[in-house]
Amino acid sequence: MTLTELKYLVALGQEQHFGRAAERCFVSQPALSAAINKLEKRLGVCLFERQTTQVRITEIGEQLVKQAKRVLEEADILKDMAQGAKHHLDQPLRIGGIHTVAPYLFPKLIPSLRKIAPDMPLYIQEDMTENLRAKLTRGELDAIFIALPFTEPSVVVKKLYDEPFLVLMPKTHPLAKNKTVNNDSLANENVLLLGEGHCLRTQILETCPSCHHPNDLQQTIEGTSLETLRHMVASGMGMTILPETATQVKAYHNTLCAKPFSTKGPRRTVALAWRASFPRTKAIDALIESLQ
Repeated sequence: MTLTELKYLVALGQEQHFGRAAERCFVSQPALSAAINKLEKRLGVCLFERQTTQVRITEIGEQLVKQAKRVLEEADILKDMAQGAKHHLDQPLRIGGIHTVAPYLFPKLIPSLRKIAPDMPLYIQEDMTENLRAKLTRGELDAIFIALPFTEPSVVVKKLYDEPFLVLMPKTHPLAKNKTVNNDSLANENVLLLGEGHCLRTQILETCPSCHHPNDLQQTIEGTSLETLRHMVASGMGMTILPETATQVKAYHNTLCAKPFSTKGPRRTVALAWRASFPRTKAIDALIESLQ
């Protein structure tokens, strides 16, 4: 069997859908289906149960998919060893970041990384933590920037920096006269938050539960981006709580202000995660160095 067949096997095992697996492998669905059929005949076992609307992987199929992933990872290591260490920094690097980190970190990180590794092409993705986790473990991304806590078998996680959250409000708001903001003072304010499923929302509510008092307005804009929250605050719809890096954007600098909490407020730890088997250690080192 070939490495290409193993890639098809892993893709179909993870997607359990011929169309999506073919799209992921950049081949036609008939070509992928024919390759899987050929592999099953050669092995003499049924790897997938075909049904009208879905594909189910068999028990032996699951075992072979796991082993195929190991083989492909080892093949990548062999390829990298053959190319030599000097190629760590001239091969494409695929990095991802959560929506509340990437827009504020990448514009500063990428120019710095370019100076360290000018010949290394970069592919950037933004997504939610769970989607980034899946892409990392499948090998679709090489490294991801996430907020702790984050655990995943066979994945290395390195803490990068701690970041406090600030209260963003119009400069005309009564609280804008204060140097700091007390948690209790937010109980009567319309605090705009991201929707369920965002780790940033959870981090805020853990230390500032008084921020959550659902009303029609707050529910209306839940599930949007930090930039949408910023625009809403600028239009006078309330205030919001953002990571410090997200408050340094120049937009609305003349009309909005960011205030720290007077007591221990919400904060987060940003980290870098990559597969323990990822062979290009110098590329990871370059990422970390670019943040220094």
